[in-house]
Amino acid sequence: MPELPEVETSRRGIAPWLKDQEVKKVVMRRHNLRWPIAPEIEQKLPGQKIRSLNRRAKYLLISTDVGTAMFHLGMSGSLRIIETGIPAGIHDHVDIELGSGKALRFRDPRRFGSLLWADDPFEHPLLRNLGPEPLSETFDGNYLRERARSRRVSIKQFLMNPSVVVGIGNIYASESLYVAHIHPKRKAGCIALHRMESLSDAIKTVLSNAIDAGGTTLRDFHGSDGEPGYFQQQLKVYDRKDEPCLRCERPISMIVLGQRSTYYCKNCQQ
Repeated sequence: MPELPEVETSRRGIAPWLKDQEVKKVVMRRHNLRWPIAPEIEQKLPGQKIRSLNRRAKYLLISTDVGTAMFHLGMSGSLRIIETGIPAGIHDHVDIELGSGKALRFRDPRRFGSLLWADDPFEHPLLRNLGPEPLSETFDGNYLRERARSRRVSIKQFLMNPSVVVGIGNIYASESLYVAHIHPKRKAGCIALHRMESLSDAIKTVLSNAIDAGGTTLRDFHGSDGEPGYFQQQLKVYDRKDEPCLRCERPISMIVLGQRSTYYCKNCQQ
């Protein structure tokens, strides 16, 4: 499933083609994905100028004066800029045609993505109670330490809770904990402030590097240009069970936490 770096990579790829463009037409080839596609997409979006394209957690927000279209890529979705009129494939479900002669095409083979509408996206039930963005100034070691007080859940599961911080999925949680030398099973409430500071710095570094590399290609993800992400080549622990640790050369271990495969070094992460 695309995580925050993959979604941000998509946003950066399509944003220059969308801003200040008028929506001429919406072509809807199916009306349901994970949930029914919001009828406002066809009813309100045509004729509107796109004011901005932002990201909140794993949602891409196309904002206009009358409301916001909310895309979620699900497990296999992608958004690409094409020439208007290019024939659609079987998995190309929605085209948003622009005044420039281009179109934004939403492709989703597995149909776990979504296309919703909100008058105010930050009050939408899916976004209202989310935690801060991990690359924002408000996310730091002090914030993590305060949120973790008295919590007995493992630090990895804590990081993957979107009410604590958004966009840190399985891959990037494992990678960040490795960089910060923290064992993934350590109880979140037992981690000292200075280690939380190291962890918040590690999260920012790992996510920033992943965005610069265009995300991580695992199974279906490709960026808005159709090219795969290359952060997989930089992974230090994820999916490297029994391979040598890049620090101590002892084999990488794998356990299951919260029904998710978790990779770490027994020697380097305490």
